[in-house]
Amino acid sequence: MKKKTNAVRILELQNIPFETSEYEFNEEEIDAVSVAGKINAEPEQVFKTLVTRGNDNNYFVFIIPGNYELDLKKAAAVSGNKKVELIKVKELHDVTGYIRGGCSPVGMKKLFPSYMDESALLYERIYVSAGIRGMQVLIHPKELCSVIEGKFADIIL
Repeated sequence: MKKKTNAVRILELQNIPFETSEYEFNEEEIDAVSVAGKINAEPEQVFKTLVTRGNDNNYFVFIIPGNYELDLKKAAAVSGNKKVELIKVKELHDVTGYIRGGCSPVGMKKLFPSYMDESALLYERIYVSAGIRGMQVLIHPKELCSVIEGKFADIIL
């Protein structure tokens, strides 16, 4: 039986096909590349969810491959800002309802403008956090974008 996180509930409610993968974790290994190793996936296929604040003071979500970095200039451009910066880890829970290493693009407190790196389209399915540490969701990138009302964009370095 699947653990029921907000992300899992939302995907089930919307009849989106997905699978979950659970894994053991520790505080030092919650990054996407470490997770990829634990679930036997390529780091390019395990996407991390990054939350930023724009110069307009609004929040934006960027979903990028685990072994890449967000290009802040490209992120600012696609979000209509002059500048965006990652929010502080201590702000993450208050803004999203999630913690570092368990931040899913699905089921945040609010539906923030979201952008997924276009490299996701190279895969039939990608992994993203299920909303808790130790669990990933395997989902088609277009289905994920549909649920979060996201857009695909070139946003990595």
